[in-house]
Amino acid sequence: MCGIIGIVGHSEVNQALYDGLTVLQHRGQDAAGIMTCDDDGKFFLRKDNGLVKDVFHTRHMIRLKGKMGIGHIRYPTAGCSTSAESQPFYVNSPFGIALAHNGNLTNTKVLKDELFQTDRRHLNTDSDSEVLLNVLAHELQNSSKLTPLPEDIFKAVAQVHRRCKGAYAAVAMISGVGVMAFRDPYGIRPAVIGKRETAQGTEYVVASESVAVDILDYELVRDIEPGECVFIDRKGNFYSQQCADNPIKSPCIFEYVYFARPDSMMDGISVHKSRMRMGTKLAHKIKREFPDHDIDVVIPIPDTSRSAALQLSYDLGVVYREGFIKNRYIGRTFIMPGQTMRKKSVRQKLNAIDLEFRGKNVLLVDDSIVRGTTSQQIVQMARDAGANKVYLASAAPPVRFPNVYGIDMPSANEFVAHDRSVEEISKELGVDWLVYQDLPDLVSAINKKSDVERFDTSCFDGEYITGDIDANYLYYIDAMRNDLSKQTSDKSNAVIELHNN
Repeated sequence: MCGIIGIVGHSEVNQALYDGLTVLQHRGQDAAGIMTCDDDGKFFLRKDNGLVKDVFHTRHMIRLKGKMGIGHIRYPTAGCSTSAESQPFYVNSPFGIALAHNGNLTNTKVLKDELFQTDRRHLNTDSDSEVLLNVLAHELQNSSKLTPLPEDIFKAVAQVHRRCKGAYAAVAMISGVGVMAFRDPYGIRPAVIGKRETAQGTEYVVASESVAVDILDYELVRDIEPGECVFIDRKGNFYSQQCADNPIKSPCIFEYVYFARPDSMMDGISVHKSRMRMGTKLAHKIKREFPDHDIDVVIPIPDTSRSAALQLSYDLGVVYREGFIKNRYIGRTFIMPGQTMRKKSVRQKLNAIDLEFRGKNVLLVDDSIVRGTTSQQIVQMARDAGANKVYLASAAPPVRFPNVYGIDMPSANEFVAHDRSVEEISKELGVDWLVYQDLPDLVSAINKKSDVERFDTSCFDGEYITGDIDANYLYYIDAMRNDLSKQTSDKSNAVIELHNN
């Protein structure tokens, strides 16, 4: 999961790109990058591992000149996590093109072979984002014009859709020409468009979530449709075209469960309202399965579960309390590499308020349960704080299958729900009672009023909407994502970097 942003303005855009990435920081904490383009078509780049506030200092911002630019924050999925793989990526042929990408290509190996053997293009990293950039560059190279026109760009993106499989929301910048953005034909990863009128003319922004549009004081126009490409030239003229043969709006449901900010709108759906309805659905299930419950208090596991927990407590008629204090300077444990770091960070991140737990039967509410590492420790924290009984409710169903579209969930063997019944999971987590959201209820909670045709729910039901995922690919993903392989990879990278130094 990553965050992207692109801006075409009539004044310098470096500060706006920085501010936009800052509010998208929840989508990735591994690396950040900004590339701008001045009136002469010259690119300026700053990228490195780390948070936005740590990567960009005053001396870097001064050098990021230009009235258009793109930005990226990385959360590593495929490939390694070295600074060389931070984005945006750049190629100088044709025109000079930079690209930032959110998602994961599922036919990367095939594309790499095609790029090397047929397209004669060289790759510097293992990132599928660099693959996507080179496929786009190759298709744009078929244009005989010195400066590509909107129709050339749309034709190239149509070919990208035919060649690339998987999930991708991408923003790209062509030197001296403009900024383009496009989503895969399923619209798995989000992207929105914003605009504002200035004395100099109309300015446009494209970003992963509407919250970036809001804080930059743009007006939210709409989402980029699945398969659609939008192009804003350097003068601020806006063009768009559907470039896919059979687009089907199928956004990732986990965006609404966990990743997106609650104040975002994606594909016409309010994330906050969706999570509130998840709480209502959970309350109804608790009333069915535990009608004579003895719950004294509902406590959210911060931060993502708050909307669901608050509504659940209201519908259940049980008092809501904040029972955990969060250290704001610790990152999201779900997206931290390695089990050891995750275990250490949970205790650093949360601390229980004893008086909210002591002698009470507590219902903890979380957005989802993946490995169960965090849940185990939080349940124990509640018991250590004096809770009489500890119940746990998940706003999402059991996560049993890997996500292959850009969320770096672990190897399936590392899921706490892998080959376990709910009762067995409950015992593993150390709770007195465990309740999961039902998948139909989750879909109903999110898709109350929208034109979404279906959601990607593959991490819950194993149904991969692109239709190209088989056992061999899942085995490949498993080998890359299990914690042991990541730790080995991290050590190898450390040795390489040591030798390079």
